[in-house]
Amino acid sequence: MCLLGTGCKKQAVEPAVSVIFDTDMGPDYDDVGALTLLHAMADSGEVKILATLSSNMYANSVPCIEIINRYFGRPDIPLGAPRAGVNMIDPRFGESGDKYWPEILPAMYPHSVQRSEDAPDAVMVYRKVLSSSPDTSVTIISTGFFTNLAALLQSKPDTCSDLDGAALVKKKVKRLVSMAGAFPQGREFNVCTDSTASVVVFTQWPTPITLSGFEIGNVILTGKRVIASDIANSPVKDVFSMGLKLDTNGRSSWDETAALVGARGCRDYFGTVKGRMIVAPSGDNTWEDDPNGTMEHLVWKMPKEEVTRVIEDMIMHRPK
Repeated sequence: MCLLGTGCKKQAVEPAVSVIFDTDMGPDYDDVGALTLLHAMADSGEVKILATLSSNMYANSVPCIEIINRYFGRPDIPLGAPRAGVNMIDPRFGESGDKYWPEILPAMYPHSVQRSEDAPDAVMVYRKVLSSSPDTSVTIISTGFFTNLAALLQSKPDTCSDLDGAALVKKKVKRLVSMAGAFPQGREFNVCTDSTASVVVFTQWPTPITLSGFEIGNVILTGKRVIASDIANSPVKDVFSMGLKLDTNGRSSWDETAALVGARGCRDYFGTVKGRMIVAPSGDNTWEDDPNGTMEHLVWKMPKEEVTRVIEDMIMHRPK
C-alpha cells in the first residue's frame, strides 16, 4: 500500500482506444484472429469496440462477426453490412466439395442476424457512431475491402449529422489503420477486390493512414497453438481448426497486424516509412516516400518470432 507523500508515483492509465472494425469476414479467417485480438484488448481495457462492420456482401459474414462478439460477451456491438459491393468467399474451398467454414459456424453457435443483408447499412452505422463520438477520437481498423469507407466518404448529410461523409471523417476520425497494399509495390487482395472504392479512399481520405502491407503479415504464422489447446466450445478455435486443415504450417496473420497496431500503435513491434500509396484503377499499388506524407507503411523492427508470440498469445484469449 502506498500513501501520498511517501514518494510513490501514480501511474498514468491510458484511455481505451475507440475502434470501429471493418472486415471482409469470409474470404479468409485471419479476420477472426484480428477480431479476437480486439476483444482480448477490450477485456484488458486497452480498446473500446464501437462497431463491427462487414465490407463483404457474403450472406454469412455478419453472422460470423456476431458469433465472435457474442462469444466474448459483447452481443450488443453494432453490426452493419454494405448495400452494394462484392460478395466474396474463399476459392480454395470451391472445388473440394467441403463446406466452407462460414457455412459451418452459424450452425454451431447462436446469433440473431441470420444473413448479412438483414444487418443495418454499414454507412448509416458509421455515421451514427462517428457523429456521437468526440472529435478526433475514433480509430478505424480496416481488414477488408474499401467498399464501406468509400461509401462513407461519399455520403450526404442526414439525421445523424449535418456534415457530409468526408467532413464527418475529418472531424471524428483520428487515424485509419488498414491491412492493405504491398510495399514498395504489388497487387494486394483487399485493395484490388473493390479497386474503384480503393482509389476513392486513397485519393480522398482526410486523416492519417497506417498500412500493414502483405509482406508483414505474410510471414507471421499463427493458429497452431490455439487448435492444440484445451479451450472448448470456442468459435475461434473451431475456425482455425477448419482452416488449418489446408494451412498446416499456420495461417498468415495479415489482419491481426492491423488490429495490433490500430489498438496499441507501433511500439517496439514495427517502424514506419512515411509517404503515399498510389492505387491504379486495376488495384495495383505503388509507393512514394515522403517524410511529410500523411500515410505510412509498417517495416520490421521487432523480430517476427516475437511479434508472432504477441499475436498468438491474444488469439489464445478466453472470454472473461
